[in-house]
Amino acid sequence: MRLKTFYYFFIILTVPFIGCKDTPQKPETPSKKEIKDVDSTVVAAKETTEVEEDTFELTEENAIDFFFDYQKDLKANKVKMTTKFGSFIIQLYDDVPYHKANFIYLTRKGYFDYTQFHRVVKDFIIQGGSSDDQKTADKRWDIGRYLLPPDTKKGYSHHRGTVSMPSSEMDNPHKLASPYEFFIVVTDPGSYHLDGDFTPFGKVIEGMDVVDKINAQPVGKGDWPQQNIYITKAEVIE
Repeated sequence: MRLKTFYYFFIILTVPFIGCKDTPQKPETPSKKEIKDVDSTVVAAKETTEVEEDTFELTEENAIDFFFDYQKDLKANKVKMTTKFGSFIIQLYDDVPYHKANFIYLTRKGYFDYTQFHRVVKDFIIQGGSSDDQKTADKRWDIGRYLLPPDTKKGYSHHRGTVSMPSSEMDNPHKLASPYEFFIVVTDPGSYHLDGDFTPFGKVIEGMDVVDKINAQPVGKGDWPQQNIYITKAEVIE
């Protein structure tokens, strides 16, 4: 079964200024004495850094280099997700570095908070990380638009509890992955027909009963749950 992913950038395109931020107010002009005492190179460097941090956006061109650097000193490898049905903990694979770094980065940015498990297929998968809420589209706009290359040669299979990444529905002959979404395999013992097409990058090590509760919820058209199932909090276990 082809795994779907949902992009809401079309919403953003209809509201072109939604990602713009108010220009910060300029500080009061310092006195002449203050100007003499301040090292202008330090001030310029500080202002440049603040602007870069505020405007940094991931793209197809910079994402891999960014995550290569990001994962170098990344020691954390667990994420806790909380829903109304309870919490579960995901352990990320250290040898799938880009997908691990991406998941940690998005979690720390607060992206997953109040996204939903938007696709539930009984005894198969639950898929999360998207929403029909405009705030989710805004978050994606601010973080950036990019895809991740598949990393399927590490020997991981889609066993029950495996966390994997769906392919994007963008023009995508190489099965590049949608970085904002993930799915968890519910099938016992696994869904091995997915091997080679999707990238396993972690596994549920605690709270699989919560995943099963989510998988048992009634769904409507497009496998969307009849009642919204929010990820109320996603946090990195440092």
